[in-house]
Amino acid sequence: MMFAAGYALTLAGNLLLLLLLFTVKKPGLAKRLLMLAVFVNMVWALANLAFALEMIQPAWMMQAESLKGLLWLLFTCSVLKRELTRFRGLITQPVTMLVIVLPMLALLLPWFSVLLKWQFLLHTVIALVVLVLLETLYRQSGEQRWHYKPLVIYLGATSLYDFVMFADATMVNQMDPMYWSARGYIYALLLPALVVGIRRIKHWGIEIFISRDVVLHSTLLLAAGGYLFVMAVAGYAIRYLGGDWSGPVQLVLLFLSLTLLAVLLLSNSVRARVKVFITKHFFANKYDYREEWLKLSESLNASEKSLPKVFEKGLRCFLQAINYDRGFLLKCNGSRLDVVSSTEERELTNVESDVLSQLQPFLEHKHWLVDIEELRYKPFLYEGLKINHAILNQCNFQLVVPIYQDDKLWGMALLHTSLAERVRLDWELRDYLSAVTAQVANYLFHYEAAQELAENAQFAAFNRMSAFVLHDLKNVLAQIDLILCNAEQHKDNPEFIEDTFETLHHTKTRMDRMLRQLTEKKEPQPSPTKTIDLVELTDKVISERCHQYKPTPEIQTLAEVSLSVDGEKLSNVLYHLISNAQQATADDGQVTVRVGMAQESGFALIEIEDNGCGMSIDFIANRLFKPFDTTKGNAGMGIGAYDAKNYIEKLGGRLEVSSSEGEGALFSLYLPL
Repeated sequence: MMFAAGYALTLAGNLLLLLLLFTVKKPGLAKRLLMLAVFVNMVWALANLAFALEMIQPAWMMQAESLKGLLWLLFTCSVLKRELTRFRGLITQPVTMLVIVLPMLALLLPWFSVLLKWQFLLHTVIALVVLVLLETLYRQSGEQRWHYKPLVIYLGATSLYDFVMFADATMVNQMDPMYWSARGYIYALLLPALVVGIRRIKHWGIEIFISRDVVLHSTLLLAAGGYLFVMAVAGYAIRYLGGDWSGPVQLVLLFLSLTLLAVLLLSNSVRARVKVFITKHFFANKYDYREEWLKLSESLNASEKSLPKVFEKGLRCFLQAINYDRGFLLKCNGSRLDVVSSTEERELTNVESDVLSQLQPFLEHKHWLVDIEELRYKPFLYEGLKINHAILNQCNFQLVVPIYQDDKLWGMALLHTSLAERVRLDWELRDYLSAVTAQVANYLFHYEAAQELAENAQFAAFNRMSAFVLHDLKNVLAQIDLILCNAEQHKDNPEFIEDTFETLHHTKTRMDRMLRQLTEKKEPQPSPTKTIDLVELTDKVISERCHQYKPTPEIQTLAEVSLSVDGEKLSNVLYHLISNAQQATADDGQVTVRVGMAQESGFALIEIEDNGCGMSIDFIANRLFKPFDTTKGNAGMGIGAYDAKNYIEKLGGRLEVSSSEGEGALFSLYLPL
């Protein structure tokens, strides 16, 4: 019965493989011949099993042997001639006709009462022909040897065993029972190599799916079996050499080995590493990186002219990469995270902002994607992350994808979708999202760098224009000096007076030209930082620089505040914002400046409010702080608001704007104490 068990295993294994092949819907010559070969393997195993149980004669077993050789030779020829798609084209090939003569002859010999010795010799030659064909296949495979290696191992090992067995049977005129009985187990144990070969060779159109969990458990069981086998051999050696004390030592060794094996199998880290190794080396990737990379590059190829559109496109690429439908894109602004793009109309809740503020220190030190669900149920995977797990259930996003620039946290993408369409954050998705993040981040950083370069170019042009203005001013000053020098001597000379008026008229023309070119903005020289009274500074700006415009600003002191800042720079910021409010308000309108402490701890607050024409949300988002974009025509260069926001943010504060068209505007300056 032990002899029959090997062929029973081979029969069961080939039956399972045949059922898997039936699930493949793609047509192809290789698939049809492979299915026939596997079916004939089942017939062959059944015949050997029946012979072991003394149910059939040896002649029928040899017929099954010949049929098996015929089908595997045809299949091997179809692999060599992969360009052939029809059976008629394959069978008419000279090489095919030559190699199938032998198994066809083997099928006919028993009907003519030919001695078994000659049948054994014929099957020896058939096995040798298979080996020759496999060598040709392996040499011609070139760069695809990795794909064909498992197939060559399966057919080569079984054919080599058949060659040895039938060669021995030819010499002694009978089949060795030991060779024959072990043959079934060898075919059963080598069957996984055939399955791996089928998985690797894609052009056959055969894609067998095997669950990752099944392979993981099978691998662990195989490792356990191998481990116990090694320990059994060691125990036997100790028992053989150890004498009377070998029994207790063997028992202790067996118990310790079982305990160690249980620890390894129950270890989450070991199981995770084994699962990742199996997935990387035995399964196809979920994502075709080439196709996904081309798709992503095409999405990012179209140019955008505004930064909000760039952020929107970057977020959309994150979502499309994993077929999610909702998300946020956030950018770090000091310790704060500002939403720069969103697919939802809602804002982040206070709980979500709290979760992100707790995640931010962890992401700054460890480049790690965060799955909120995984963090909730497997917090041990995020070693070093300190977070209040009680509030994770209130988060409406699932994945947190950090974005880094020069190893510093630039921002993060928050991705979310319905429960049924969520993906599990395993090693492959992490690698894939890391590649997507690198591509999207390069797109965002490239645009920001281009914007900064364009702004620098505009400032350079502004500086060049200033140089021309300074040159003209020097000429004007020289002319005025000349008039003053000659005035005492020629002030009574009518010709001198006429010439003076002519010179003044020319000077006025040049000054008008310069004023048309020159902005109201004058770049001040940096002054040293010192402690100033904020109320006093604001009152001075209004009384000395803004009093000539209508309406006259009204100052309200809510608290006395002292700051250590560049007084002249802050004065320019206040002047531009207050004068802009005056110019946007009618003469009978109202401009109010409030100075005090902000409700947010550690910040002073200056509010500049008017009831003028106001601004639209789109204007605030896309034009208000864009340098050299002005609504004043030639009267301004459009850098006042930009410079004010930039300076406030450099101090560590922020500038917030609230406005509606026709209802005025409110500028809030938060200055760190």
